[in-house]
Amino acid sequence: MNKLLFFFFLVITQSVFAQYDSPERNKFGQLETMLPTANSYRTASGAPGSQYWQQQADYKIKVELDDANQKIFGDETITYINNSPDELSYLWLQLDQNIWSKDSDTYKARTSSMNDKMSPKDLKGLMPSEFDGGYKLEFVQDMNGGKLNYTINKTMMRLDLPKSLKKGESYSFKIKWWYNINDRAKIGGRSGYEYFSEDNNYLYTIAQFFPRMCVYSDVTGWQNKQFLGSGEFTLPFGNYEVSLTVPADHLVAATGVLQNPKEVMDAEHIRKFDAAKKSLTDPVIIYTQKEAEEREKQKSSAKKTWIFKAENVRDFAFASSRKFIWDAMGVQQSDGRVVLAMSMYPKEGNPLWEKYSTKAVAHTLRWYSHYTFDYPYPCAWSINADNIGMEYPMICFNFGRCEKDGTYTERDKYGVLGVIIHEVGHNYFPMIVNSDERQWTWMDEGLNTFIQYLAEQQWERDFPSGRGPANKIVDYMKGDKSRLEPIMTNSESLIQFGSNAYAKTATALNILRETVMGRELFDHAFKTYANRWKFKHPSPADFFRTMEDASAVDLDWFWRGWFYSTDNVDLALDKVRILKLDSKNPEVEKAALKKEKEAAPKNMSDLKNKEIKQTQDEIDPKLVDFYTTYDPLDVTNMDKEEYQKYYSTLTKEEKELLEAGYYFNEITVKRIGGLVMPVIIELEFLDGTKELHRIPAEIWRYDNKEAKKVFVTKKEVKQVSLDPYLETADIDTSNNYFPPKSNMSRFELFKNRTRGQGELNPMQKAKKN
Repeated sequence: MNKLLFFFFLVITQSVFAQYDSPERNKFGQLETMLPTANSYRTASGAPGSQYWQQQADYKIKVELDDANQKIFGDETITYINNSPDELSYLWLQLDQNIWSKDSDTYKARTSSMNDKMSPKDLKGLMPSEFDGGYKLEFVQDMNGGKLNYTINKTMMRLDLPKSLKKGESYSFKIKWWYNINDRAKIGGRSGYEYFSEDNNYLYTIAQFFPRMCVYSDVTGWQNKQFLGSGEFTLPFGNYEVSLTVPADHLVAATGVLQNPKEVMDAEHIRKFDAAKKSLTDPVIIYTQKEAEEREKQKSSAKKTWIFKAENVRDFAFASSRKFIWDAMGVQQSDGRVVLAMSMYPKEGNPLWEKYSTKAVAHTLRWYSHYTFDYPYPCAWSINADNIGMEYPMICFNFGRCEKDGTYTERDKYGVLGVIIHEVGHNYFPMIVNSDERQWTWMDEGLNTFIQYLAEQQWERDFPSGRGPANKIVDYMKGDKSRLEPIMTNSESLIQFGSNAYAKTATALNILRETVMGRELFDHAFKTYANRWKFKHPSPADFFRTMEDASAVDLDWFWRGWFYSTDNVDLALDKVRILKLDSKNPEVEKAALKKEKEAAPKNMSDLKNKEIKQTQDEIDPKLVDFYTTYDPLDVTNMDKEEYQKYYSTLTKEEKELLEAGYYFNEITVKRIGGLVMPVIIELEFLDGTKELHRIPAEIWRYDNKEAKKVFVTKKEVKQVSLDPYLETADIDTSNNYFPPKSNMSRFELFKNRTRGQGELNPMQKAKKN
């Protein structure tokens, strides 16, 4: 019997605790049970610990670009330094170019289907790929030329070490390879070439072109998750020396600082390059459009080697073409350093690129530095390539072209500005604040999109930013939940990639800044995170913890709702009661009741009886005596005496409260959506003035279904609005007003337009067309 009772109690207890810990019940549950335990590597404050470590990989690379056959040939020496406390018996390298192998899992894992109508392009997309762009490894050797054992698993390669690599030791080895460069216009890709049939030239934007070390960290061990195409790159910091051999008439932009300008540039262009460093207001054109057009025609068969060095970077990329125009300007940092903002672009980008690109780079460096830290690298490039936006240390590839006559639309202009700000901004996240892109896209794309929004608004007030403000995420948040995932979802598993990792994250941070924390607290905490983790590898927990640690704001409810769920915001004004104290003064209260009575709707019988009485009075005035003139709302002497007796019993404070004439506005807000959020109430008074009240989300902690709040005012309220400035991403604002507001439908709006104002109805439009 006792056992049965104990079992029953256990079941009930577990049920209660399970119910309490459910996502619906436990909106303010702390994240301690979900976040990794703090340790000496990563502290509970979100900062790197006293024993934090990270690996280093240094590269010496020689590459030749075969412009005639669109191939890359390269060899590299990698020196890997083990700073971890662990002995490593093997190393993992990334072979990202293998996504273009014919047997790539990227092709195999794509779903496909047939429709009743399909274009030749659609059908071609169903065919097996004819392009073979995977790595062709010629050797993997030790420094003495001896063969090393290695195993290739799709986009990853395991290198078996001759002996375990202990803490503090380094190991150097060599790899030689080549591969076919992909045509981005035909098969896409973050790297590749663009062909210009008009002048028979190529523009190369080259990245992921060499076998690169994987990250080994205290969080994931080896980050060797296969590259399928969405989850980008996770890389260790290191120093690079790269020699790029290209056609002699090509201009080359790359990660790092050019080491041999006198070997690849003449004296006049070097002079212009030096002048650009001193120009802090406008770009200096180093190589002109006219010069680019001449090179397009000549097509040199000679070669030149451009040598670049870069320190403490996580990757290397370059661009090469004879079509390039080159301009540059200096950008001063707060520490006095001047860094170079530079652009290369073909004539097809002008005049748009000449006018805006380098200025946009400079603007980005100024404002991202304002919100994070001074830009530490010596330069930042923006390279024009069609239909791409992609980032690497100190260099990025950006879309945006003009029409053949040189014209462009406002949309084109803002598109170019937006993509340049975004891609240059990636220098901060993840090139410097080096998060794990393969695992968490939001940690670089989301944070970067948020700062992009701030920088865009600094470029121009009312810049048409596509992401950032809360109201712009509503359509995504109220979508079909079967096609939504939490932000905390692996990069390769996101269905709506941009809306989730970019837009929702940016919106969440903007809401934190504007509504939950306030700009001062948020900006300090965000800058603290950026400075703690620059040139390091942060995890999500480090970000969450730092934002709280540096602000003293408990945000666990926010991370839980916005980052770990697919819930949305829908708060509604359920009830509004406007009350006043009964002053007991008959001259005040009875006058108010009379006013209410006169304004109240009348029933039909009373109205008809009143008409009959008026008719009888006109026929025989003597009948008036038969009707009483008594009105219970008239003030009598007895009423006055009773009030004076009552008033004499009140204290001074009670009399002041009674005579103040306060209105007590009881407002009930219901939570319909899954997310708790701050409650923002605006009261509009009869005289047209307004009063805004901001109530923190903690109002929901005891009852997360309904929240009541009384607002005491001296003036009568005419309108109550919930979230009047669209700060919370509320998916249904139709229930946010009292009295309710009716929204005119598109049909009603169309019907109510006067056709005399030049608006054609559908039939007239059809006839005119």
